Amino acid sequence: MSKFFYGIEDLFVNVLFAPYDFFRFLESWWASNTINWIFFVVGFIAMIYWMGQLKIFNDNNEEDKTISSHSYL
Repeated sequence: MSKFFYGIEDLFVNVLFAPYDFFRFLESWWASNTINWIFFVVGFIAMIYWMGQLKIFNDNNEEDKTISSHSYL
């Protein structure tokens, strides 16, 4: 069972987090956090898109707004 956990450790340390090793040795804070800023911008754009879609469905009155959502309630 320990080889299973060592395999998970190897996957994360040597494969998934390998790009972060490059950014660790940079001197600039802005350059070091480039990936985090990219994730933030992508997440913010996705949130704006999602809110726009919710507004479209709300304006069309397509949502069932009854008090109880299930018959057994």
